[in-house]
Formats: sequence, C-alpha cells, structure tokens
Amino acid sequence: MDLARNLHNIRERINQACLRANRDPQSIQLLVVTKMVEHATIEELIKLGVSTFGENRVLQAKDRCERFSQAQWHLIGTLQTNKVKYCRDFAMIHSVDRWHLAQVLEEKAAQWDKQVQILIQVNIANEATKHGVTVDQALTLAERVTQECPHLNIRGLMGMAPLVQPEDTRSYFRRLADLYAELRVKIKPDVDILSMGMSNDFEVAIEEGATMVRIGSALFTEEE
Repeated sequence: MDLARNLHNIRERINQACLRANRDPQSIQLLVVTKMVEHATIEELIKLGVSTFGENRVLQAKDRCERFSQAQWHLIGTLQTNKVKYCRDFAMIHSVDRWHLAQVLEEKAAQWDKQVQILIQVNIANEATKHGVTVDQALTLAERVTQECPHLNIRGLMGMAPLVQPEDTRSYFRRLADLYAELRVKIKPDVDILSMGMSNDFEVAIEEGATMVRIGSALFTEEE
C-alpha cells in the first residue's frame, strides 16, 4: 500500500469536488479514520502531514490520543455515558445525540475545568441501525445544550448518509446542510463544522457543503 500516493489521490479528489462546487479546498478538513490501522501506519501518516484523526471506540481513541499526542484525536463513534470519563483529552466528540449524554459530558467537563468541543449527531435518514438525534429534534437539543451546558461548545453537526450509490446520498447531505444553516441562523452563529461524507460519498458531501470529511477505507485500500 502506497500511503503517500493514496493520500495525494484523496486530496486531489477533494480539490476536484471543491472546483465543481466553486469552493476553496482549504475550507475542507480531512479527518483520517484509523479504525483497524496499525500504529506504524499512523506514524507514517503524521510524517506525511496528516494532523487530525478519528476513532470509533473510546478506549482505543484514548490510547492513541496518549500515544500520538502531537495529533488531534476526534471520537466519531457512539459514546455511552459510562465512557465519558475517558474523553478528557479528545479534540472533539462527534456523537452527542441525546440530552442525558450532554448532561454527563457537562458534569465531567466542569470537573476537568475545560470546554469540550462537540458536534450534534443527526440521523439524517432515520435509520434504525444508526445513532443520532432526528432532524426534527436536532435544533431543540442544540438550543438546550447551548443554554444549559456552558462547558460544551457546539461546533456544528455530524451525520451519515445511507449506504447507497454516491449520487443518491445528495438529498440526505442537502438536508443536513440546510439544518446546519438553520442552526447558524437561529441558535449558534459561530458553528463552523459540518462533518459529513465518508470514503464512498465524500465528494457529493463536499458539493453539498461539508466542511469536514471522514476518510478511512479509501485511504487504506490498494488501488488497482
């Protein structure tokens, strides 16, 4: 596997998607998802200039946050309240999707004397197999967190489209982008992250307004 080549190709695809959408490529943050990836590969990616990584599992994220402290580590997977105590050093938590979780995070953040950066996770397709607050309830949750959780800083929204053909994800990403715009207007004007788009659909996500894409398998798969 030629990581340098694959990373270059991913960045070029991001650039081309931005060109089609008349956007600045510098406005897109690449989050490399390292689930099932060896430590040596992470070391190589850091040498190649990657600075932001995402992990699905809390304890693995905590371990890598400590091992590779020169990088930023985001928790992108489901967060149970009994694992919040391990989340102190994460740069961002993408998966806040219910009020009770926000309450527990707020309590811990106050103990840590820090402001925790979070995204509200939205289940944009109402899939039973995915976590996330519904589209209809997302702004209600965001407003309550903003008003009642001074140690939590909502940076934006995160969502996943269904596993369909890339072009068929467009309506879901557009719905999340509209919700993000509504969040900015009605509740929190300084939000700056719309995390949507993964290996199979990130180009469509960029065309629909993503500011962060989460790439794993497309980077670690040997191209033909």
